[in-house]
Amino acid sequence: MTGPGMRHLVSYAAAAVLMVGCASLPRATVATAPPEPTAAPTPAVAASPALLEAGRLDQLLEAAFVELYERASPSVVHITARAQVFDFFRGVVPNEGTGSGFFFDDQGHIVTNNHVVEGADEIEVILADGTRAPARVIGTDAYSDLAVLQVENLPREQIKPLPLGTTRNLKVGMLVIAIGNPFGLDRTMTTGIISALGRTIEREDQAALGEVIQTDAAINPGNSGGPLLNLRGEVIGVNTAIRSPSGGSVGIGFAVPADTVARVVPELIAKGRYDHPWLGITAYEITPDLARALELPTSRGLLIAQVQPGAAAHAAGVRGATQQMRVRGGYLLIGGDILTAVDEQPTATRDQLTIYLENNKRVGDPVTLSLIRDGRPITLTAKLTARP
Repeated sequence: MTGPGMRHLVSYAAAAVLMVGCASLPRATVATAPPEPTAAPTPAVAASPALLEAGRLDQLLEAAFVELYERASPSVVHITARAQVFDFFRGVVPNEGTGSGFFFDDQGHIVTNNHVVEGADEIEVILADGTRAPARVIGTDAYSDLAVLQVENLPREQIKPLPLGTTRNLKVGMLVIAIGNPFGLDRTMTTGIISALGRTIEREDQAALGEVIQTDAAINPGNSGGPLLNLRGEVIGVNTAIRSPSGGSVGIGFAVPADTVARVVPELIAKGRYDHPWLGITAYEITPDLARALELPTSRGLLIAQVQPGAAAHAAGVRGATQQMRVRGGYLLIGGDILTAVDEQPTATRDQLTIYLENNKRVGDPVTLSLIRDGRPITLTAKLTARP
């Protein structure tokens, strides 16, 4: 492990800045079926007539923040991940990084980010009351950057799960609260708003992660895996990354949405992994220049180059390239079907295809493929298989 947070930098394709996973910087110097949404709890702070008459809404908000922190912070844990890594000059050396997590259910399952615990030989969890306990990994999913830990033999009174909200009703401008352990500072609370929805994180080692929540609540290394909460104390996201030229918070953070958590985490608990729906194609994104050069019948869509044997597209009869065209720097595979839509949703980029399948489909679901073959539109139905 090269240190949770340090080696999980993700990048924007069109920006010269870095997306950084917000697990804490390593201390060693080395070479480099989901739960139903819970009903909103009754706020402990009521809008008293005196405050309303005085117009002191700031006091109401302050009291609400205080009450929410007192209620939610005991559910947040500090995670320390340790591993032995190889340093060219010093040989094998210990490496340690920290992050955050929160209790997901009353069985002691803790949700965090995959990059917080990836490659760890030993994981320790520190509870709000200072209790230290070893934890083991139950399941991980690198694509969604989620992981589930299990702490054994904890007294029931120490397990305080947070209610899981939904992403469906979120709006830009809503107030949010992040609780985590930035730079190892336990259960730090920061506040802000939802500053954008439907963002796509472009990562170097994985396909694009779409529909993430953007917030200006301060998120720093060590916040990774901690909850992003609404004012009802429901988890609406899991803090995962920041966009920063320096590695510190500049007011643009990202969280994996609660609907993704609700879909993925129960599978991680049940079988240790999440099977991602997959068509099994390799394709070029058609641009106007490519369409003109190849005299294609459309300027938008995916020109299918290869179809993976045994995958969904292969079983449905989708055709890949039939010939090669020599171009500068190599070859272009041409002559295959052109995918223009999935379930009547226009598909112009590989990211659009991946995100649509991830957010709307499961392995085994049928999808309708709108294709152009030999200049004529055709429709095929494919049954989605699991991504290898």
